[in-house]
Amino acid sequence: MDLLFKVKNNKTALSLKDNIAFQPTETSMQTKVKSILVFWVFVFMGYLTPSASLLAQNDKFIVVLDAGHGGGDPGNVGNGYKEKHIALKVALEVGKELEKNPDIEVIYTRKTDVFVELYKRADIANKADADLFISIHCNSVGNPRPHGTETWVLGEKNTGRNFEVAKKENEVIFLEENYEENYSGFDPSSPESTIAIGIEQEVYVEQSILLARKIENNFVDKAKRKSRGLKQHSLLVIRNTYMPSILVELGFLTNKSEGAFLNSKRGQSIMAKAIRDAVLDYKAELDQNIGSNILGPSVTSSDGLNETSNIYKDITFKVQIAASSKDLATKPYNFKGLNDISKLKSGSLYKYYFGSTSDYAEILRLQEQAKNSGYGSSFVVAFKNGEQINLSEALKNTANK
Repeated sequence: MDLLFKVKNNKTALSLKDNIAFQPTETSMQTKVKSILVFWVFVFMGYLTPSASLLAQNDKFIVVLDAGHGGGDPGNVGNGYKEKHIALKVALEVGKELEKNPDIEVIYTRKTDVFVELYKRADIANKADADLFISIHCNSVGNPRPHGTETWVLGEKNTGRNFEVAKKENEVIFLEENYEENYSGFDPSSPESTIAIGIEQEVYVEQSILLARKIENNFVDKAKRKSRGLKQHSLLVIRNTYMPSILVELGFLTNKSEGAFLNSKRGQSIMAKAIRDAVLDYKAELDQNIGSNILGPSVTSSDGLNETSNIYKDITFKVQIAASSKDLATKPYNFKGLNDISKLKSGSLYKYYFGSTSDYAEILRLQEQAKNSGYGSSFVVAFKNGEQINLSEALKNTANK
């Protein structure tokens, strides 16, 4: 095969076979080699550019929006309104608003009137490695008078109306094929069944509560709706999601006035924007590393501050001061001058801790120091064998002392 050299500004190709008198000098050969190397560097960079863009996209804050019910499952039909349609319209509106933020990616469990099994909704969120899962529903009750919003997170309070709400939402599994296999014998009518399913999501409850409270506050302050508060129960749709997850009840379709509001385009837009604002506020806290407002048990005791020592063997206490989506260096300049900072990744979040001791009196002093440094909502957590355990359980177990 002839070796061709293309001469700059000349379309004529010189062939070594046909032009044997052409003998390139050592300098010209070095120049040619350098030119070839530069060419391949640019080609290589060209291939890298799409990959870099793709990696950047993977860093987006991912929100999965789940419109409850759908297809052959209409949800509740209070006053003739269909929950499945209202939930879908609000979910799509929330998504449209969130997608205006270039740092957010929105994924929907359904965008049309189709039935999606509960376990598949969680799978969609888990496979996307989502940062938030929000399931949208409408409420109902036999009495036409009750009205107002509710936002639910996982919990184990399986009595009274809490259990009835969970039972109603969970009974959707009976519409699914092979539900016995998919839900391992789970019985929506059994309080004992609902107790166990909150364990997998326990690590995300704090963040779920934070988002839930922001949503309920927005329903009151921005949407001007009545809030019935934040509630906890074992709900199948969020039991296996490995990220902060909530279920929003927009209001009661069985209340004539509220049902009409939620069925209107105006009402759906108002509720969607309240949810959007809460998500943006939640994300901003994580991004700015001001997650110290994330809720946790507060057991500060002024008496404890006066103790000289209160050792719990095999227990390590730390002060959680923040939670953020950012992976920050554990340096004092990132944490208002505090030293002895550690971090632990939990799902898509990094939790940051101040101090580490088996002395409960000492950790209370460190908590006070953290609060004086600006972490007013910091709280004490307990670890045993490297795993976080319930603080109250660690303190009341005298075997640990």
